[in-house]
Formats: sequence, C-alpha cells, structure tokens
Amino acid sequence: MRATTVILALAGATILGACQRQIEAPADRGVCWHMVVVGGQPKFNVLARAQPDLEHCAAELEKMRVSFQSLGVPQGDITGAYQSQFLFINRYGVFTAQSLTGYQYPFMVRTGDGRLAMPGAMPQTSGEQ
Repeated sequence: MRATTVILALAGATILGACQRQIEAPADRGVCWHMVVVGGQPKFNVLARAQPDLEHCAAELEKMRVSFQSLGVPQGDITGAYQSQFLFINRYGVFTAQSLTGYQYPFMVRTGDGRLAMPGAMPQTSGEQ
C-alpha cells in the first residue's frame, strides 16, 4: 500500500513538471535578443535588429560579451536568442538549442587567438612537414 502511494505521488509530480510552461525564445524575424534572469524569470532585451542570420546575432552577442569584459565586468557566459533559437556564448564558442534546457549544439568555435569561426573553417595542421 505504501509503495503504491509513493509511486502515485512520483507520477503526479512528473506529470505536473511536464505541464510547466517551457521558456520560449522570441520568434521575431531578424531580431537578436539578449536574455537575462530577473527575479527568477527570463527577460529578453533587444540587442540588434535587422540581423540577416544566426551568425550575425552571435557576433552581436560576442561583441557585447567582449565590451563587458573590457569594462571589468566578469561576464563569462551570455545567453541570447534569434528567431526561436537560443544562443549560448561561453569561453569555448557559441552553441545553439531549441529550448533553454535542451541539448546545446556547437555552432561556432574559438580559434587559437580567441576569435569565433564556423567548425571546420580553420585549416587543420597535419603535423607532417
């Protein structure tokens, strides 16, 4: 009897958790957003308009990250959004995801000097000379 009660309670909690509203990235065409968390709730601020693609939005977010760092603000990770996709910028590069908590796919990687490049865009050194 007790095991049944525990199982029902866990099932109820799982169902309620699945019903919670997922945070969605804004879908506005061509708008690059910066996301901050205020009072536990996400807030999206317009960073740039008329951005032609995800790469340009990532560049705007990276520019903001670098500006913060030059001011002495230890802003390591930045979260943004572009046309329903989340962008995550960190010291390793830029990652994209369909949801805030979903799997993050590599979009751009850091080069040896810290710049961002598309994966595979940099020539590989073979080590043979």
